[in-house]
Amino acid sequence: MITRSKAPLRISFAGGGTDVPPYPSEHGGAVLSATINKYAYVSAILRPDRTVGVQSLDYDLVAHYRLDEKITYDGELDLVKAAIRSMDLTHGLDLFIHNDAPPGSGLGSSSAVTVALVAAIKRALGQQMTDYELAQMAYKVERQELGIKGGLQDQYAAAFGGFNFIEFGADDVVVNPLRIRPEIVRELEYHLLLCYTGKVRASEKIVETQTAAYVKRDSLVVDALHQLKLLAVEMKNALLKGRLMDFGAMLNEGWQAKKGLATQITDPSLDSLYDAAIEAGAVGGKLLGAGGGGYFLLFVPFHRRHLIAAGLERMGGQVVPVVFEPNGVLCWDADNYLDTGSSSEGPDTALSDTLVLRNLPGRVV
Repeated sequence: MITRSKAPLRISFAGGGTDVPPYPSEHGGAVLSATINKYAYVSAILRPDRTVGVQSLDYDLVAHYRLDEKITYDGELDLVKAAIRSMDLTHGLDLFIHNDAPPGSGLGSSSAVTVALVAAIKRALGQQMTDYELAQMAYKVERQELGIKGGLQDQYAAAFGGFNFIEFGADDVVVNPLRIRPEIVRELEYHLLLCYTGKVRASEKIVETQTAAYVKRDSLVVDALHQLKLLAVEMKNALLKGRLMDFGAMLNEGWQAKKGLATQITDPSLDSLYDAAIEAGAVGGKLLGAGGGGYFLLFVPFHRRHLIAAGLERMGGQVVPVVFEPNGVLCWDADNYLDTGSSSEGPDTALSDTLVLRNLPGRVV
C-alpha cells in the first residue's frame, strides 16, 4: 500500500513574529496567511521489518534507520529523524520526500514537509488526526523535538490551508478560516508577485536575535511586534471587505515594522530590489518568512505588473505569479492508480521514479 500526502506552502501577509514564544503567551499573537500552489510531498510504504528507509528526491539522499537503535541528529534528514522519534513508530516504513521550494525560501517549506510527513505516516498506520492534532504534532516534531527556532503559524497554515486569521495564546491556537469572495481572491492574485531573491537565509539566527531582544524588553522590538499584530487585524478586515489598495499599502507598513525586529532581516542588496519595485510602481511588499532572503511578496498595480517583473529580473530576481491553494494537507492511497508490482520495494529501487504524482484525487486527513 502506497500512501501519499501533499501539504501546501504559505505566504504570510502580516503578524509574523507575534507567533514566536514568548510573545504569544504574554500578549497574544495574530497572523494573517494563505496557502499557495507549491507543495511538500511525502509517500509512505509500510515495511515488514523495523527499518525506516528514507529517500529525499530533491537532494538524492538515501538513508536507513533501525527503530530499535538510537537515532542522532547530524544535519542530514533530521526532520524525518525527529518525526520517527516523536511518533513512537512500531512499524517500519519507506518514505519518499519532495518539496517545491528549498529550506530558507520564506514559504514555510520545512513545516509543510513536517505536516506532510506526519499525515502520511499516520494514514499509513491507519490512524486518524484532526487538523489541530496534526499541526500540534508537526510543531512538536519541528520545534520541540528537533529544536528548530521559530513560531507556530506554519504548521497550522499547512494543515488547514486557505486564507486564515490565526490567533495564538498562552495555551491555545485558534484558526479562523476567512470567507473571502472568489472575485476578491482572483483580483488579489492578479496584483501579487513573488520575487525570489536568490538568497536563502538562516531563519533560526534571525528568530534567536528577535527573541533575545524581546526578552530584554527592547522597546523597538516590542513596539514592532505590537504593530505587526495590529496590522494583521487591519489587513484581515481590508481583505474581507475587498479594499485591496489599502491591503497593499499595509504590506509596506508591515515590512517597515518587521525590519525593526532584527538587523539580519535585510541587507543592501535586498533593499535595492525592494526599492526598485517601489520606484517602478509597486504599492507595497515584504520579505516572506523570517527575512534575510527567500521570496519578496509584492503588491503591484495591474498596468505596471509586467514592467515591475521585468525590472526585477534584470536585477537578478526570479518572478513568478501567486496562485492560492484553498486546501490544506491532503492524503490518498495511490495503489489504485499505479501498477508498481510489489509494494515492499525500498527507496533505492526503481519505484522511486513513480513517486511524485500531482493532481490525483485527494481527501483531507
